[in-house]
Amino acid sequence: MSPVSRLWRAAPILLCLAVLFWAGNSVAGRAMAGVVPPMGLSFWRWVLALLLITPFAWPHLKSDRAELIRRWPMVLALAATGVASFGALLYVGLQTTTALNSVLMQAAIPPLVMLFGFLILRERTTMAQTIGVALSLLGVLVVIAQGRPWDLLHLDVHPGDGIILVGVLLYAGYSLLLRRRPAVHPLSLLWATFALAVLLLAPFWAWELGQGRGVPLTPQAIGGVLYIAIFPSFLSYLFFNRGVELLGPARASHFMHLMPVFGAVLAVVLLGESFRGYHAVGVLLIGAGIGLASLKGRTG
Repeated sequence: MSPVSRLWRAAPILLCLAVLFWAGNSVAGRAMAGVVPPMGLSFWRWVLALLLITPFAWPHLKSDRAELIRRWPMVLALAATGVASFGALLYVGLQTTTALNSVLMQAAIPPLVMLFGFLILRERTTMAQTIGVALSLLGVLVVIAQGRPWDLLHLDVHPGDGIILVGVLLYAGYSLLLRRRPAVHPLSLLWATFALAVLLLAPFWAWELGQGRGVPLTPQAIGGVLYIAIFPSFLSYLFFNRGVELLGPARASHFMHLMPVFGAVLAVVLLGESFRGYHAVGVLLIGAGIGLASLKGRTG
């Protein structure tokens, strides 16, 4: 078996890479605030990602076209919830809220997936999964609060918080919808959702242009858009969708708890910040939580 085939079967590695790139998306999105307008960033992100995926997806689209057309409502729902809206709402929210608040709200995705799975799909969770989610959330809080959980009581409230929360709710729904995705090649599905996302975002981008808010052709803007198009867009969605296929939406979503940990590592590497004890505690708690949540057993 080739290394690529082994990687394609290794759900934990794929999911960790997806979340790592998404952590970079939050960093880049915050860095682009005030540089690239949010709708322009979202639109060109998916235009470029669509161009990147087309050569790989094209051979599969011919055989999958009929199924994609037949299941177009589901494809549209996936494009609207997890592709077009989540990133756009994140970038809009980051114009007026802090990165700390944003990461905290994104950490709510896994328990929301479990809650929606229980309410909508009547899925049951094991005791190990419940404890795993609790441990992961505790680890997230330790990292976000820098070892001082009482500081979470004093977070500033920003207008963008509500916008990002809507995106988080939509993404939790996207994670569940992936279970009922069309039976097509993953690249075909990504191509279709990327293409629909471009169409959905085009009117908002046009409105932004009408306000005189175009994307500046500067190295910072171009570099940020290219990074977001290649890594958090093309590769992250490909890897995450495959991870959901292998593990299911609830178990795969637990890896989202790694985002604040990866964010801390990126801050150390890119910003020269110090790795402190609370980072290590958070890593241990989140890792233990993911391990427990990935176990199979009797449901409670």
